[in-house]
Parts: sequence; structure tokens; C-alpha cells
Amino acid sequence: MSNIKAGAYREGEQIRFRVWAPQTKQMNLICEHAGPETFQMEPAGQGYFNLNLAWGDEPCRYRYDPDSRGPFPDPASHFQPEGVHGYSQVVDHSRFPWTDGEWRGRAFEDLILYELHVGTFTPEGTFEAIVPRLAALAELGINAIELMPVSEFPGSRNWGYDGVFPYSVHSAYGGPGQLKVLVDAAHGLGISVFLDIVINHIGPEGNYLGDFGPYFSDKYSTPWGKAINFDGEWSDGVRDYFSDLILFWSEYYHLDGLRLDAIHEIFDKGAFSFWELVHQKLDAHQPYSGRRFHLIAESDLNSPRVVKPVQIGGMGFDAQWLDDFHHALYVLLDENGRERHIDFGTIGQLAKAYKDGFVHSGGYVQFRKRKHGTSSAGIRGASFVAFNLNHDQAGNRAGGERLSQLVSVARQKVAMAALMLSPYVPMLFMGEEYGEDTPFFFFVSHTDPKLIRAVIEGRESEFKDFGDGQKPRNPQDEDTFLCSKIQWQKRSEAPYTDLLDWTQTLIALRQTHTALRNFEKDGISVDVLTDRALLLKRISNDEREMLYCYINFSDETFTFLPPDGPHWHLILDSQRNVRTETWCIDGPGVKVFSNVPDVIF
Repeated sequence: MSNIKAGAYREGEQIRFRVWAPQTKQMNLICEHAGPETFQMEPAGQGYFNLNLAWGDEPCRYRYDPDSRGPFPDPASHFQPEGVHGYSQVVDHSRFPWTDGEWRGRAFEDLILYELHVGTFTPEGTFEAIVPRLAALAELGINAIELMPVSEFPGSRNWGYDGVFPYSVHSAYGGPGQLKVLVDAAHGLGISVFLDIVINHIGPEGNYLGDFGPYFSDKYSTPWGKAINFDGEWSDGVRDYFSDLILFWSEYYHLDGLRLDAIHEIFDKGAFSFWELVHQKLDAHQPYSGRRFHLIAESDLNSPRVVKPVQIGGMGFDAQWLDDFHHALYVLLDENGRERHIDFGTIGQLAKAYKDGFVHSGGYVQFRKRKHGTSSAGIRGASFVAFNLNHDQAGNRAGGERLSQLVSVARQKVAMAALMLSPYVPMLFMGEEYGEDTPFFFFVSHTDPKLIRAVIEGRESEFKDFGDGQKPRNPQDEDTFLCSKIQWQKRSEAPYTDLLDWTQTLIALRQTHTALRNFEKDGISVDVLTDRALLLKRISNDEREMLYCYINFSDETFTFLPPDGPHWHLILDSQRNVRTETWCIDGPGVKVFSNVPDVIF
């Protein structure tokens, strides 16, 4: 635990308050207890103010008043039960009855990730409501859920990327206690829990950080507002605030890892990088936790440095999202795909995505109007998270369309197989496993009329560039949010059960076949057979098992020659109900052959 960690923590019969405000002369603590009581805090050096306060078992709600400019909520608040403008409330983390003492987490390469939005995953939209659905996910083969951001944001509806209290668990989802219930229940079923967090900016409404100190930088900017001050004057306190945040989720919520949003918008020119500081603290913390803790990056840099160790100048992430895989695959599934991804469209690009990782690795990219990226050839497959769908891919379409609304079931099966047969850690988006066909829109619930208008106009302006004339839905309208809720019961109804069974079979195949457990790039090769078909070859580490995966994206019948060598067994066929010869695929489909016998699906 950092000895300069900010926030309010119960320690026995006392509450220890600590706040960073380096340019403040006097800091008062205002506690609500049969009326407000004011306490003057003591300067503690390095810009911090401390106060240890005797307090009984009753809840403690409080605010800070720096130089009589407040009062404001605690920047490191753990709970905002009245929303972003209300009192902060102390959370007694020691009282939660954890039952996951034997849980040690999973190796990253073993994960089957499942991204979900808490508010739209169930009718209730709470952590507690997710718990009864975990068993079905475990039965499917999902062993890790990734929650979209849950830090306190304005209102009750939001993707979470407008959060303004990074340490505070959103009140409408159930708050800190319910999140712990969810994590504890998931671990009991063998499911890891990851959380998406945002440290590249802070949302606009309810953002009080600037009232306490220089959290923000004028040297840089992000598409969503002011950049965080990671390398300017007074940045030591800012760096501690955000590096301690990463440990906080492991220590107090037993999370198995974090996904960090848009790290390319985190700017730091310091000699000792922010990522070195993070790993210094994680390395010191891990022996005490006894659990694995993984970091995933979202980055559009196309740089292997993201997943290289900090000791050699990298950022030290376990893995990063692989957008190039999605783009290369999607344009082959949907003939309209190039309208959104103008630099993709050939089968050779998908072959490169399978073999190397980054498709854009130094060449000219029309979308960016410059050269982009560098080679990731040789980087282990487990250093990438691949997907066919995520919140961005659906929510940043005017109609919120999922892949299931854009392509046929046959092509959805091809997409799922292409993902699960890849040498990358796969991730599904909630409902994708059965072909959920409700949209997933972008939604907010701000209270500031000017901000609401700015968000609406910003979305409309953004979609003018796509030229299809479709106007995005009003993100502030509650119906936009309600229409985005998945319909869980569909997974047990026809025709959705067909894709669900297919997904379950693919996950089982991935977890049981040694050739699909090899994440080294020398265990994969790709042959482009036509401009719409390829052969993906996977070989186990011991070279005893080989898989030949034929994938056809064409509507035409694709006929191929049997592979040379040992006797081959057809173990997977997406067209099992269609009468076709062994060595052909009638339209979009997948066939997988193994030199080891198995039951055909």
C-alpha cells in the first residue's frame, strides 16, 4: 500500500482522511453527522493534507473545502451515493466477507473474455443481477468477464467513459458492496473479472479534480477534453493518484486485471515513465495479494512497445486490443465494410493479421493520411486480444448495429470460427454468442443542458462523415438506453440456439486441442487460396497435432484439394446440416481437419 495514498479509509475506530491539494493553504473536512461538522486538516508534505478522525459504526458522509472555495466531493471518493455532485461516503472495505481466498487467477493465454455493460446486460442493470447469469456463461466456456467502466458518472445511463470519480463504484449499479458480491461469485465459478478504466481524461460533468490541484495539462489535449498532467509541474501527486488507482482495484475489489482505455492519449515525457511507476508498485504489491493481475491496453499506435517489458523501454502491458484483426475480418464478412475501413479489404490482410498481428506496420494508411505502425511479427499471440465485436464497433454506428444485424448467420459462424481459431486471446461482446440482434447505442444522462446539446450535436456531426444519411439516435433519450438492453431469453430460443451451440463447440475446441494452445508465431502459417478463401494452419508446440482450417468468405462454392501427409479427420464443419462433399464449402463456411481423430460438429 502506498504511504501517500489519498482517500478516506477506516482503520479500526478511526477514519484516516488524506487529500492532495498542493497549491492550497488551508483544507477543511466537512462531515455530515446530525448536521455538518468542520475539521481543519494538517499539512503532511508533498501537497497532502491529513486528518485522523474518531468515528463510530454509522456511515460517514463528507466533503472537502480547500481555501473556502468548496465544499467539493473527495477526488479519491470510493462512493458517491447521491451522484457526482453529492457528498462522498466512506467505505469500510474490511467488512466484506470474501470467500475467494483460494482464488489465484488464470494465466492470460487461458482466457476467453466476455465484454459487458452493466446497465444493459440485464433488465435491472445492476451488479447483483449479473450473478445469476454467471453459471450460463461458465457453461458456455467463458472464464473472464470484462466490465465496461463502472466509476461514478453523471446520471444513471452512460457507457462509463465520462466517469469523474475514478475510485468510486457507480451508485446506480449497486455501489461497492454489489461489485464485490459479483467478483466473489464469479471467482467461485472460476471466472476472472476485469474492469475497463479511463485514466487519459476525466468527464466534464461533476469533474472537481481541478478544484484541488493541477491534475490537467495545457501542453496536450485529447478528443474528449483536457489531458492528464503526467509530466508537468506538480505531476508527482497526479502520478500517484492514478498509479495507486490501478492497485486499488486489485487490493480492495480482488479484480483480476484492468483494461486501460486509449493509452495513446496518455502523454508522459518523463525519464521515469508512468508505466514504470505502475509496475514498480504492482511488483511490490503482488506478493501480498497472491493473485495474478493483468493489464490490457487499448492503443491505436500499432506499436509492439505497448506489450514489451518496461525494463527495455516498453509499457509492460500483458496484451493489447488488436483492432486490425477486426477490421481485416469484418470487410470480408460484410461487403459494405470498406465504407468504414477504407484501408482494408483483401484476404491477404487477414492472412497478415493472423500471422503477424498488426496489418498496418509502417506503410501508408489512407485513413490517417500518413505512414502508420511498425511490425509485430514474432510477438506472441497471447499478447493480443482479438474480437469480432465490441462496444465501439456497434455503438459508434448510427444505428447501433451489431454484427448479427449486418450479416447472415452463416457469416456469423465464420466470424466466430475465425476468431476462436486465431492465435490470440478471444473476446466476445455480450449477446454475441447467440447472435443478439438488439442494437447497442451510445447513451448518456447528463443534467447540464449545454453539455447535453453539445453531445447531441457532436454525435450528429461525427456521423455526417459516413455519408449514409442516417442520423444517430439522441443519446440523452432514455429509450436509446432501454433499446440497448440485451434479451437474455433469446439464447434458449430458435434460431439463436444454433449459433450458441456453435460458439460453445468452438470454445471447447480451443480449450482441448493442443494446436490451438500454441501462441508462438512459428506455430501458425496462412495460405491464401483465392481472393475470398484461405487456409489457416495451426501446429502444437510438440508438433504432434496439426489443424488445417479452411475458411471461405465467398457466396460461391469453394472446392479445395485434401492436404498432403497423414490421414486427416474432419472435426469441425459450419455446414454440418448441408449436404456437401468433404473437400468443398458451399458458400460462407469453415471446415477444420486434424491429424488427431475427434468428434465432428
